[in-house]
Amino acid sequence: MRRARRPKRKTFSRMTTAELRRATREFDREFVADTFQPLDAKARKLDAQARRRGRPPRGKGARVVSVTVERSILAEADAFARKHHLTRAALIELGLRMVLKAG
Repeated sequence: MRRARRPKRKTFSRMTTAELRRATREFDREFVADTFQPLDAKARKLDAQARRRGRPPRGKGARVVSVTVERSILAEADAFARKHHLTRAALIELGLRMVLKAG
């Protein structure tokens, strides 16, 4: 079964004054927040997804650390990471894992 296509809306810049009044009538009401109702389960789930920020946790989560690295080594590391399609963080993580595994 094919879904019916929505009719294309006219852009605001192409509307007549009367059409603009009809299209924006809902924004003339005051206190529209009084008409809001509590979110249902589906809307709460969507709201929670929208509020999530940052990267999804891996393992036990991540921690931001500040380290000092000599500029020339950092430039080499960045070039290596670019060449191997890695992020700087992924390269550092890989290096740490290798050193810890060897130790």
